[in-house]
Amino acid sequence: MEWIDAATAARRLGIKPATLYAYVSRGVLRRRHSEDGRRSLFSAEEIEHLARRGRPRSQPPELVIESAVTALGVDRPYYRGIDALTLAGTTPFETVAEWLWTGDPAIWRPAHTGVRSAEPRGRRRAGPAEPLPEAGNGEPGPAPRDEHGTTHSGEHGTEHGAGPHEGRRATSGATRLGEGGGADAAGLGEPDAVGHRGRDSAAGMAGRGGEPQRLEPEGAGRGKPEGAGRRRAGEAWRYEPEETLRAAVTAQRGLPDDLLPLDRLQVITTVLGASDTLRYQLDPVSVAATGRRLIAGMVDALPPLSDPQGDSIAERLWSRLCPRPATPALLTAMEAALVLLADHELAASTLAARVAASAKADPYAVVLTGLGVLGGPLHGGASYGAERLLAEVAGPRDAARVIAERVRRGERIPGFGHSVYKNGDGRGAALLDLVKRAAPDHPRIAAAEAVLAEMRRRRLPDRNIDFNLALLSAISGMVPGAGEAVFAVARAAGWLAHAMEEYERGSLLRLRASYTGPPIT
Repeated sequence: MEWIDAATAARRLGIKPATLYAYVSRGVLRRRHSEDGRRSLFSAEEIEHLARRGRPRSQPPELVIESAVTALGVDRPYYRGIDALTLAGTTPFETVAEWLWTGDPAIWRPAHTGVRSAEPRGRRRAGPAEPLPEAGNGEPGPAPRDEHGTTHSGEHGTEHGAGPHEGRRATSGATRLGEGGGADAAGLGEPDAVGHRGRDSAAGMAGRGGEPQRLEPEGAGRGKPEGAGRRRAGEAWRYEPEETLRAAVTAQRGLPDDLLPLDRLQVITTVLGASDTLRYQLDPVSVAATGRRLIAGMVDALPPLSDPQGDSIAERLWSRLCPRPATPALLTAMEAALVLLADHELAASTLAARVAASAKADPYAVVLTGLGVLGGPLHGGASYGAERLLAEVAGPRDAARVIAERVRRGERIPGFGHSVYKNGDGRGAALLDLVKRAAPDHPRIAAAEAVLAEMRRRRLPDRNIDFNLALLSAISGMVPGAGEAVFAVARAAGWLAHAMEEYERGSLLRLRASYTGPPIT
């Protein structure tokens, strides 16, 4: 059988590469990877048959949005080309947010070196870096997934019913619903220009002469002045003025004591936005500054449960969700969760946030839009469902009964399955590894392992990041709904990164419906 590359196939069909991969995701075309894993190949016979038959018309038009923020790989996201798993557990959330917002080489720049620098003390590798397949040739990397089958748990999708779908990557940095895209994978290097820690990544080694690609701060050690809008090294994110923060705290006094944190975050964001006179400044530098204030305010206006152990967003958020201080290892897992959840391409909440931003809604309104969608049980609310699932499993012996009861009732299993990562969510694996290292003998670990074993025994979908976020919450003794709050604070960074693209694009996102109602008279 003759195999041709994507560019040749697209030319033969007279379509754009994004449409070609849409055909793959619908099952119209098959593809395989070249031996080096960097190119997509298509059957020449199948392409010729489709060209003679004509363009398939069984599906409605699909939304295509070009984006340079995040690409989805086989089992993980890449933030502007950097493998998110290499950042988890090694890189502060604030640094990752700045990278998502700016992609500024003054924060990180690639530098080739033949020697790996030592990892920072107290940090560990979350897993090997995975180079993004087919990077640098304008093609998507991993095979697109089926858009028309399973239900979805969180951003993911269990295989127990029907539900909305999360987006995937498209060609040349284009992001589309149900597709994939390509970007170079890189690693993280020494302390960056905003004073945070980092490490080397192996991602730059593949296909580049075996020499690791290290990311260093631009102008490191040379006294380079900060650019406009950049923070001073080591400066913590704060919401100012403080009286507005106090107003957000006061606004919660009439709320029920057992209200979930996600509901409080919506109230907090509304109050903060109503008082911020800079919210209508939509240039990139202003939006990034608003993002720092907003995320800091979301965290600091939550009711305190313990004293924060430091000034980072992770440390302050922990003190709002857990009544006891974190061990260093648990705090590393918490920060890793924030990093892993910072963005996930066109997830449902991100698409909604982009639509709001395309109408020139201010950053607070964009985040409020995302928060409204995030709480659904098929998106960020899946972690709350997974928390309740784990609460039912008092010990390993209970796992089979709890899963069997849910299956019998026809319920989905929260925290399992993914609409994009059919063979496992690498983010979940990385977070589980950190949680197990933080509390290897905790009884909740044994209960979780029993649940995982029972799901495997039944050949049900693999766990996703929501399950392990719930496990982190259970081991730490966090309040109910803590996972949703971690998700929301993290994803606010991604929503704002996508909003910046829409502000720059300057046109309204307008989807069209495929009318199925009564005949028009």
